[in-house]
Amino acid sequence: METLFEQEEQRLDRVDSLPDMDLASTSSGLTFLLSTEDSRSTTSSGDISTSSGENPPSVVEETLVPRLADPVPSSDEMALTARQNKCVGRNNRGVSWGFTSVIGRRKEMEDAVAIRPGFMSRMCDHLGGCTAPGSRTSTEISPVHFFGVYDGHGGSQVAKFCAERMHEVIAEEWGREAIDGSEWQRRWEVAFSSGFKRADNEVLTESVAPEMVGSTAAVVVLSGCQIITSNCGDSRAVLCRGTETIPLTVDQKPDRVDELMRIEGEGGKVINWNGARVFGVLAMSRAIGFLSSLILNSQIVSDFLNGTSNVLHHVVLNAQWLHSGDRYLRPWIIPVPEITFMTRTDEDECLILASDGLWDVMTNEEVGEVARRLLRRRRRTMMVDEVTPAQAVADNLTEIAYCRNSSDNISIIVVDLKSRRRRQQRQ
Repeated sequence: METLFEQEEQRLDRVDSLPDMDLASTSSGLTFLLSTEDSRSTTSSGDISTSSGENPPSVVEETLVPRLADPVPSSDEMALTARQNKCVGRNNRGVSWGFTSVIGRRKEMEDAVAIRPGFMSRMCDHLGGCTAPGSRTSTEISPVHFFGVYDGHGGSQVAKFCAERMHEVIAEEWGREAIDGSEWQRRWEVAFSSGFKRADNEVLTESVAPEMVGSTAAVVVLSGCQIITSNCGDSRAVLCRGTETIPLTVDQKPDRVDELMRIEGEGGKVINWNGARVFGVLAMSRAIGFLSSLILNSQIVSDFLNGTSNVLHHVVLNAQWLHSGDRYLRPWIIPVPEITFMTRTDEDECLILASDGLWDVMTNEEVGEVARRLLRRRRRTMMVDEVTPAQAVADNLTEIAYCRNSSDNISIIVVDLKSRRRRQQRQ
């Protein structure tokens, strides 16, 4: 009997052989999912591409941008190299994306996604990490894009709040007092750490949600030369580069060795109940929100009474101890992100951000293989009015996850890192 993966491989082979007009829709299962009346199940796509090399007015800060002079080189050869080099993003000016966010088999939709093209506009030299410092392209103002996936738990309020607010907070924090230019990574680390903390505080001060509602946050800031990722929780981001699928985040699970040591070192406990959970409650060790432990503990007690009473005693003791001291999950569930930096190359194919509704049933490598195959096929004959390759990937990954019996909401963002201009030249 064929395995499900082999069946999926055959389906992709059939997709690859379809005529151009049929490639715009390859997923009857996804069509069914998205034709429900639930308005929270959506798909969309878009792109930013400027054939002239100029940025759209909506994402440029100033009408007239002074051109900075090239620094004095140490030799004529260095000066020539600087003039010839270009930022990686200038070789791939176009950015297009697609996304899906479906309720799946859950009763409630608790995921949210954010796509904010041009949420900032800066010179590459100013942002930091430029691959061609001192070149002409490094001093041109360019849009910086923001993508985020938020997987809510206990409700959708915090996830929705993050989708509307997080990018604003990050931009504000980055714009504060500048750190020395040679420490550009430190500036982004401070911006993300402070931004996540601010968003978390606003959830409390603005009474965004009940105490036991929270959300993961996996976000990517994409500049011409850098892919900067910040993550809290078990949503995930990967980069498809050539034939590789590179993880940009590591799931923050309570049984991850360093997270377990941190939790236990601060007096917390990790209980194995349907997987490792902090005090038998949360299956992640970092998140936005989740201020109080008492509300879910009562539900946990009920669940244990219905069939897993062997560790009920420990949960009850934890609930009593937490309540007696008016304690919170906050010492152990923290809104502190892990931040990574990846310099872009011409081999980069796409970024994929998704909630665990995808990652619970597909490995990074499987997701990367599906993405590469579909992108390659769709790029060959893509026409202006067709569904973008990125949207085709998001649609197909959603269908595969659903067919593999994913039990969670499924939210996926695919960012195509290859320029539209290059694709048109190959046609």
